[in-house]
Amino acid sequence: MTRSPLLVDLALQGGGAHGAFTWGVLDRLLEEEWLELAGISGTSAGAMNAAVLADGFAANGRQGARDALDRYWKAVANAGRMSPFQRSPLDRLLGRWTIDTSPMFISMDMMSRLFSPYDLNPVNFNPLRSILEQNIDFERLKTSPVRIFITATNVRTGRGRVFRNADISADVLLASACLPTMFQAIEIDGDPYWDGGYSGNPTMTPLVRELDSDDTILIPINPVERPGIPRTAAEIMNRLNEVSFNSVLLKELRMIALLRRVVDPGNSEGAQWAKMRMHMVPNRLMANLGYSSKLNVEWEFLSMLRDEGRKAAQDFLDQDGHKLGVESSIDLDMMLEGI
Repeated sequence: MTRSPLLVDLALQGGGAHGAFTWGVLDRLLEEEWLELAGISGTSAGAMNAAVLADGFAANGRQGARDALDRYWKAVANAGRMSPFQRSPLDRLLGRWTIDTSPMFISMDMMSRLFSPYDLNPVNFNPLRSILEQNIDFERLKTSPVRIFITATNVRTGRGRVFRNADISADVLLASACLPTMFQAIEIDGDPYWDGGYSGNPTMTPLVRELDSDDTILIPINPVERPGIPRTAAEIMNRLNEVSFNSVLLKELRMIALLRRVVDPGNSEGAQWAKMRMHMVPNRLMANLGYSSKLNVEWEFLSMLRDEGRKAAQDFLDQDGHKLGVESSIDLDMMLEGI
């Protein structure tokens, strides 16, 4: 059945190599001609996916976006062949995607508790910089029909800053993905920036205020819920990161849920928030992956994540696609529980 065109926007979470899952989701959604992209809000790996897609779209429409994402992630995998963070023989033998037993990962984890990136990486080398510069035409990105909003966290103020198409550079994308234990802060306009996940993962506000679409599709990377109690040091740190990187997004979703109950129709901005229909692509895979696998950029792993992302997008379209343009497929009232 042919569907009428529907304007939607996307919200992409960050999560290192796990962003290849989002690549798969985007690849599948781009096949749906009736879904017209108004804009994308992205953080960290979500920022990379957003910028690559928007640039590719500007070059050659939907197929250009799909091709650009494919090239980008292949370039990441190729660069990863020289990475010191590789799965150990034990991880490979047991079929685990984590690098928990990698000697280099263990060493880095211990060193990061004693030394900063300013000590260990004084020249602030980041292999992603050359990949971004080779795979994104930042001048073309400025005029892309897909508007993007990239969040980075101002270290000085602690507040998030949202960068738009005309402001996007390799520095902005690296700032959005700058984990302070691994890389020096990225300076932009005289201010230092860290990973955008600390202040918005991703930021929803510009999607509501600046776009005409009334449907937002969230593509999550960090599990909101995880069964069991984390007991090992690695499990505790992993869960702390997930909770902190989800907190701002959950607050924004709660605000939408609350406004739906109390909004005054005469309040134009409140009405904008209240009428936003929220959807989420299911992501059951991440609860089974550990933190260290976010540093695993083997092509075998990335392509597995891409395939799982495509399957998740298909499940979303099959189960909730009919709600797009009609009603939210997320029970936002659940967000108010415990408040």
